[in-house]
Amino acid sequence: MQPVRFGLVGYGFGGRYFHAPLLGAAPECEFLGVVTTSPERQALVAAEHPAVRTFASLAELKAAGAEAVSISTPADTHTPLSEQALELGLAVVCDKPFALDAPSARRTVEMAERLGLPLAPYQNRRWDADFLTVRALADDGSLGDVTRFESRFERLAPEDGPGAAGGGTLLDFGAHLVDQALVLLGPVTSVHAEWRLRENGLDDDVFVALTHAAGARSHLWGSWSQGAPGPRFRVTGTTGSYVNATLMDVQEDLLLGGHTPATLGEEWGVEPPERWGRVHRGDAGEPAPTRRGRWDTFYPAFARAVRGLGPVPVEPRDAVATAIVLDAARRSATSGEAVRL
Repeated sequence: MQPVRFGLVGYGFGGRYFHAPLLGAAPECEFLGVVTTSPERQALVAAEHPAVRTFASLAELKAAGAEAVSISTPADTHTPLSEQALELGLAVVCDKPFALDAPSARRTVEMAERLGLPLAPYQNRRWDADFLTVRALADDGSLGDVTRFESRFERLAPEDGPGAAGGGTLLDFGAHLVDQALVLLGPVTSVHAEWRLRENGLDDDVFVALTHAAGARSHLWGSWSQGAPGPRFRVTGTTGSYVNATLMDVQEDLLLGGHTPATLGEEWGVEPPERWGRVHRGDAGEPAPTRRGRWDTFYPAFARAVRGLGPVPVEPRDAVATAIVLDAARRSATSGEAVRL
C-alpha cells in the first residue's frame, strides 16, 4: 500500500507524545509535517523529527501534498479545525474531546459524510491493554453477564489540570471513560453526574453514573486532584469480578519515555505480570494476564481506510453518541437531577 501522507496539527503534550511517535512509527503513514506557529514547538519538531517539516496553516500542509491530518489542539478548536481540514479535502483524525457538544459533533460528522471523506475520533483508549483484557473477559464468559463497570482516570496533579485546553475533566477524561462504557455495554438510557468546580471555573472530581439499555450500570470517575486513586477497573459480573489497580496503560509510559512501536517491536504494549489484574469470585482471586496494548494499530487502520481498503478504526458517529452522554452529564451535574435519554 502506498503510504498516506499525514500531517499533524498541534505539537503540545498530546501531539508530541500521543500522535507524532505513532505516526512516525507506522509504515502505512508518511509523516509529512506539523502545523504550528510556535517557534519553541517548531524547534522541538526539528530536534525530535528531523525529516518532518513545519507549516503555518492547514492550507500550506495541504499544498505540500498532505492527504490526511490529525488534530491535537485545544478542545475549543477541534470543530473548526476539523471542518476546515474537511473543506480542504483532507481525511481527519480528531483527538478527544471530538467536539464541545453533541450538535457540533453531529455537524462535523455529517459534513464528512457529505464530502465522502474518512473521519475518526482518536479513541486510542479502546486499545488500552487493560480494556482489551476487560473486553476479552466479558466476551469469553469469565465474569458471567457484566452487571457493573467501574472505571477511573484519577491522578494527583492539580497544577496540571483540569486544563482549559482539555475543556475540563468531564470532557477531557470523560470522553474516554464514556466511550469505553458504550463500547462494552451499549447505549445509555439515564445519566447522573456530579462534579466540583475549581477556582478557574473548570470542572474536576467528576463522577458519572450510566444506566445502559441492557440493564447494566457504569460508574465512572475522573479527577486531577485524587491523592489516593482507586483501581483503574473493577468489572462485576454474575459469576466473577475483575479488578486492575494499575493507574494507567503501559503505552503512555512508553511514549513518555521515548519508546515507539518501531523501537520495541513485539514488546510494544506488553504489561509485566506485576501489573496484571485479577479475577475474583469471593476469594483472593487469580491473575488474569493482560492483553497486549495496541495503540499502534490505530493509524495503520485509518491509513487503510483512506486508501479504501477497510473501515475507519472508530466510527465517527460513535463520537456523537459519546457527546450526547457528556452533554447529559453536564446538565445533570448542574441541575442535580438525573437526565433520561
